[in-house]
Amino acid sequence: MRRSEPPLAPSGDLEHRANPNLNPGARASEACAGGPNRRPCAMPRLSHLRQSGARGDHRVSAMELFFDLVFVFAVTQLSHYLLEHHTLAGALQTLVMFLAIWWAWVYTAWATNWLDPDRAPVRVKLAVLMLLSLIVSSAIPRGFGAYGLAFALAYVAIQVSRTLYTAWAKGEWRPGASKNMTRASLYFILAAPLWIAGGLDSDPARRLAWWSAALALQYSGPLLFFAIPGLGRSTPREWNISGAHMAERCALFIIISLGEGILVTGATFAELAPSRPAMLAFLSAFLATVAMWWIYFDVGARRASEMIEHDRTPGLIGRAAYTYGHIPIVAGIIVLAVADEQVLAHPTGRSEPFLIASLLGGAFLFIGGTMVFKRLTSASGWWPLSHLAGLGLFALHGLWALAARPQPLLLHGAATLLFAVVAVWEWGSFHGGWSERWARWRKRWGSDARARQAD
Repeated sequence: MRRSEPPLAPSGDLEHRANPNLNPGARASEACAGGPNRRPCAMPRLSHLRQSGARGDHRVSAMELFFDLVFVFAVTQLSHYLLEHHTLAGALQTLVMFLAIWWAWVYTAWATNWLDPDRAPVRVKLAVLMLLSLIVSSAIPRGFGAYGLAFALAYVAIQVSRTLYTAWAKGEWRPGASKNMTRASLYFILAAPLWIAGGLDSDPARRLAWWSAALALQYSGPLLFFAIPGLGRSTPREWNISGAHMAERCALFIIISLGEGILVTGATFAELAPSRPAMLAFLSAFLATVAMWWIYFDVGARRASEMIEHDRTPGLIGRAAYTYGHIPIVAGIIVLAVADEQVLAHPTGRSEPFLIASLLGGAFLFIGGTMVFKRLTSASGWWPLSHLAGLGLFALHGLWALAARPQPLLLHGAATLLFAVVAVWEWGSFHGGWSERWARWRKRWGSDARARQAD
């Protein structure tokens, strides 16, 4: 495996070029070591960065897993908010808060790709970010009400403080050093007045407009390589990351989101009176979650991890497939959790439009998003046929739902079956192949038939 470049280093650092696997503090110690021209020098600054080595060496730490616990709560809050505000305005508000939550989490995942969570200062910083994230998550139910300013202030504090800290830890203050995270910090600083103005505006529609503008500015940053007048723009080399670490971090967020669905299913089922429809709805929701896990993790997650780990520009894959590409996947899981809770609460009767919209919308987001993710991380460039077929089947499922308005349990059970079809189809294609399997079956049947004739 190739040795990775250091996260950031001054372009004119000759010592770095001689030994690129040393972090800034280690390089300073090497320069002050003994030799014929030994001279006294200052004590090197303690590095807060991971030791650079093979890209696959950057594994997810226990502190990062601990940090993610806050976002289990955030995802649950988003699902409940959408369930209680099932209007177009409520859906847009949920979307804005979800995009804010995702952007806070994914930028922290990028930061801990460079920062070392085993260093005490980094752990303290992550703990502070956890507290701020808990405030943001707690404010979600009234994010477009009384807690709007609290949401905005805590969110701005997360984004600005973490990104500035990362820029400082990477030594971007030194002459000639890259200014990648400095540029990113400026995007968050420029968006901060929009967040605060939205928090101060008591009108929900105007708050939605303020916050949408702030998100548009923030989300444009990576697409524009954080272009800033006077500072230029970043380069793919400055996004040199551990591909395995990024893949594992995003896979863990998928686990968080799926786990939120299981929590909602279990909590709702525990409050219901025992009945056959409720038990069947519980079983359908659980099997759908298992099928979704299978669709994401069986082939796509592993192949994507291998591709980004060995690619020459892992940062570009991290931007396309993970930073942006995972948004519809996670959103689909959250929306489907809302559908699960509805069918558990009301398994019989006629399917309401909100149930149909959340079930089909979540399915399209999840399967479509997973399809795009697998396309971005596939060397072949093919769209997964199983996923294309799944989208077509869900389109027919939606037409049937609108025309027949079946019972919620039947509607959900049919969707679970379609998720299983996609999972089994892809599993069969990549584990032996359907054509190869069919050839073996035909050969075996032919042998059995000839044996019977001989008898």
